[in-house]
Amino acid sequence: MLTLADVVEALTGTRPPQDGDVITETVVDSRQAIPGAMFVALPGTRHDGHEFVGDAFSRGASVALVSRPVPAFPTLDLRVGKFDLAAWEAFHTPGCLLVEDTLAALQQTARFWRQKMSHVRVIGITGSVGKSTTKELTAQVLSSRYRTLKNRGNLNNEIGLPLTLLRLTEGYQRAVLEMGFYVPGEITFLCELAQPQVGVVTNVGLVHAERAGSQETIARGKAELVEALPPAPEGVAVLNYDDPWVRPMAKKTAARVFFYGLSPEADLWADQIEGLGLEGLRLRLHYQGEALTVRVPLLGRHSAHTVLRAAAVGLVEGLSWDEIVAGLRMGHTQLRLVAVRAFNGALLLDDTYNASPQSTLAALNLLADLPGRRVAVLGDMLELGPYEHEGHWKVGLRAAEVAALLVTVGERAHTIAEAARAAGMPADQVIETEDAEGAIRLLRQVLHPDDVVLVKGSRGVRMDRIVSALEAEA
Repeated sequence: MLTLADVVEALTGTRPPQDGDVITETVVDSRQAIPGAMFVALPGTRHDGHEFVGDAFSRGASVALVSRPVPAFPTLDLRVGKFDLAAWEAFHTPGCLLVEDTLAALQQTARFWRQKMSHVRVIGITGSVGKSTTKELTAQVLSSRYRTLKNRGNLNNEIGLPLTLLRLTEGYQRAVLEMGFYVPGEITFLCELAQPQVGVVTNVGLVHAERAGSQETIARGKAELVEALPPAPEGVAVLNYDDPWVRPMAKKTAARVFFYGLSPEADLWADQIEGLGLEGLRLRLHYQGEALTVRVPLLGRHSAHTVLRAAAVGLVEGLSWDEIVAGLRMGHTQLRLVAVRAFNGALLLDDTYNASPQSTLAALNLLADLPGRRVAVLGDMLELGPYEHEGHWKVGLRAAEVAALLVTVGERAHTIAEAARAAGMPADQVIETEDAEGAIRLLRQVLHPDDVVLVKGSRGVRMDRIVSALEAEA
């Protein structure tokens, strides 16, 4: 396990003569500190982590990374790679390691530790939609044979990914790491830390177009993962053959390319995809002349691609079909969409984690597979940049085909309502509300017991309040 000596060596290049305390966990939130943890004091826009060093120590943390001295605690000065043997021998925990920049120190420590844990094969996953569910299902599949580490939640950025790497131990054999993209160069940097041998790209959509600028820029950013992979045979790029932005990435990597998709042109492909509503999904997988029908506990036909990604990684990593199918059937991966009952018995499909045009269309396709009066409650989709109108319009057209009642939430979602009416949905079945509270008041009045209600929108619109309010009255 990571020790205090490892941290000092990572930051100074000099290994102390004694290992020091074992670091049980690395945290950036003092409330998450456990006995033996290392607390990283990060400056923030609202709070400065240095104000919570004492709180972390009171919860059992043994060491803190700080960029300025914290009175009352022993301090070992490691700035500019400085190591003083006498100071090391006098240092004791709980105490602080003084560095120039705590975030850079966290990242450097993670880089060092990943190199030390070089026996672990790392699978990196990126894409506009489906990263987290793909990460979870892929980890499940690999766990059929290997001891596998994965990001917790969506710890997929320049802070979260280093925290995950520092959880590696000698006992792990595989690590499945989700990698987020906001600006060009970010995935390149994450790959420098994680050094993945396998890279999975789910798709290229419009999420974060407001920051990235265009779909072309997003595609280039996602391609940084496959560009960072080692050459074949060690490196393998697992690419979505069905996505016109992802397929050309095959030309940008020296790794072996493994295509998955719904086309027989792909190395691994699927057909006979059958959505079973809340009972899951059935599909037939094809690989090297073999065909295998499987049923998995994932919701919606769009989940076929998630199954294909996880199975592809399993094949790449040498698993048998028995092991892959066992992992696919574990049934713990439906992270986002949860089915709960409303106050009057109506079925609520809570998909309020976030929203993009792609994910919302997929959720509407699931709604179309379910019996009962279908109600779509759709909120603003944020960060779409120049694709904002087009994305909302496409969602509105599909909503008109699927739903008997459409309720929109927010200013941008006006375009969804407008498109639905333009597609022929009766005007009295399209209702616009300004915010979540307005939607709650309306839904309390109009929901029927046999309704199935999809609730989806970007986090900034707080669509989760709708589900909470209607479920709380159940």
